Amino acid sequence: MADTKAVSKAEQTRRFVLGDAHVDAAIAATTAFDAPFQDLISASAWERVWARPDWSPRERSMVTIALLAALGQEEELAMHVRATARTGTSETDIREALLHVAIYAGVPAANTAIRVAKRTLAEMKAASGGEKP
Repeated sequence: MADTKAVSKAEQTRRFVLGDAHVDAAIAATTAFDAPFQDLISASAWERVWARPDWSPRERSMVTIALLAALGQEEELAMHVRATARTGTSETDIREALLHVAIYAGVPAANTAIRVAKRTLAEMKAASGGEKP
């Protein structure tokens, strides 16, 4: 019997931004311990923030990258750099966001973020055969 469960707005948005493979892996890795946390971030981040109509996915992506960089969240930063392939955020947009981080959050945070972004963008290009991600 086919699963007829409707996909929530949160899951639609999350899949659009992060991609099916990422979301499927996250869902598969969810346990009873972290299920409440997954529910919280799905409703809060993906439905109540990312799905809002006031900013485009590109704009949200740039702001998210800058905030993650400023906070030193390298793993999440790399995930959101990968998401730029789907949000329409360009390498130039990423660079400009990280320049803002350097001025408003500090050079060390931006330096680390630039390293993470360069590595992630190179991995994306290699995975796509050298073409722009």
